[in-house]
Amino acid sequence: MTDPIENRYEFIYLFDVKNGNPNGDPDAGNLPRMDPETSHGIVTDVCLKRKVRNYVELCKNGEQSFNIYVKEKAVLTERRAPAYEALKDEKEKISQIQKARDWMCQNFYDVRTFGAVMSTKENNCGQVRGPVQLCFGESIEPICPLEVTITRMAVETAKEAKTQDGDNRTMGKKTFVPYALYRTHGFISAPFAKQTGFSEEDLELFWESLLNMFDHDRSAARGEMAARKLIVFKHESELGNAPANKLFDLVRVERTENTDLPPRDFSDYRVIIDKSGVPEGVELIEML
Repeated sequence: MTDPIENRYEFIYLFDVKNGNPNGDPDAGNLPRMDPETSHGIVTDVCLKRKVRNYVELCKNGEQSFNIYVKEKAVLTERRAPAYEALKDEKEKISQIQKARDWMCQNFYDVRTFGAVMSTKENNCGQVRGPVQLCFGESIEPICPLEVTITRMAVETAKEAKTQDGDNRTMGKKTFVPYALYRTHGFISAPFAKQTGFSEEDLELFWESLLNMFDHDRSAARGEMAARKLIVFKHESELGNAPANKLFDLVRVERTENTDLPPRDFSDYRVIIDKSGVPEGVELIEML
């Protein structure tokens, strides 16, 4: 592993969806998540982190130090058990928890990146505050989820076929967003990176994940999703050289034409970056 990062970062991430459901809400019949007051679409930070985790797992394929702690359908106490197996000779409880925490950071990419609460009674590994934090993604404009009826041409069991008198078809619903462009903000802390060991190598892998993760997350439900823009603000110092909100204000997303027609493609928008307003001590990097 390389040394922890020494610079603070903020970033703006733009991604879109066409004819898909980017983040269904199980409390609302898996409809696309929306802000009820503005009708803007929402994609949670947890959803985006899941895709990063899946990409890293696919890319690194179990490589040492790049394991994933929060795997799909994992039992977390079992995931922490190897930390205590590695420290079985440690007698002092407080020291044991601290060393188990460090072991988890060293061996699990998502722990040293996003952090984790691992302070349950069984295999207590403490708590880790990760250096990388993401906000909810929000659509640039209100979304209008549509619903279509679909037909399944088969049934699951003979009993179900009998109740339908041999007409082995069932009807269902599918909801999707015709098109939406989402914007999310992220933060990377150098002081927290020192605590978890989040390195330059880890940072490069994180950027790579944001740029490529949708290409390995295809499904009928999600339609066409793509990363459209990744704008990074790199500070010269560890603590930063400008407030994050002022940096985010330098980037605007607008429609290319003054029209009442709903957007249907990324080309319906333009991304405007005020490069002249970038403060001294901050470098603007366009990765996409």
